[in-house]
Amino acid sequence: MDHVELAMVLAVDGSASVTYDEFGLIAGGMASALRDPTVAAGLIGNSVLCLLLWSGAGQHDILNTWTPIASAADLEQFASDVENMPRTVRPGSTAIGEALLASLTLLSKVPAIPKRSIVDVIGDGRSNDGIAPGPIRDRMAVADITINGLCILHEEPDLLTSYTEEVIGGPGAFAVTCREYKDFAEAMRQKLTREVTGEIV
Repeated sequence: MDHVELAMVLAVDGSASVTYDEFGLIAGGMASALRDPTVAAGLIGNSVLCLLLWSGAGQHDILNTWTPIASAADLEQFASDVENMPRTVRPGSTAIGEALLASLTLLSKVPAIPKRSIVDVIGDGRSNDGIAPGPIRDRMAVADITINGLCILHEEPDLLTSYTEEVIGGPGAFAVTCREYKDFAEAMRQKLTREVTGEIV
């Protein structure tokens, strides 16, 4: 089995609080951030990526299974898939604990040995369905898996507090915020840049 610097699950909120227009802004913003030159330089040749869409209890779908980013073409294909990701889960409640559990299962099947394992939880609401995220987060943190968050605050201005208390954890965990969906692409760029370079931007 090969070794890589980073295995990352991009876990995207597809719950009912995210409108179809907002979902499009998430998809486009993530793709734009992945194509950023600094982010791309940190991912190419050093990472495997996976795309997970989640909603309420029992509602999650692996849109892209583990994808080695060995070249610029690999990254562009993955970014294109992100940009055009279908909304394959029913827009229901917000089951972050189940999204974390699905991410943990994915990381147990990663096709390379990663130096770092990160789950990016991207959402606009606190967990209100399924298993509680805190205990799953704690389990993952003990296994040296980092859970970072990107909180979109347009409906829940105090969402960062919920993510800090219940979602993020593990080595170097952090969360970033954006006030509105129009600011999402820049927040995602800053988040990925920090993850691949270790620098706060």
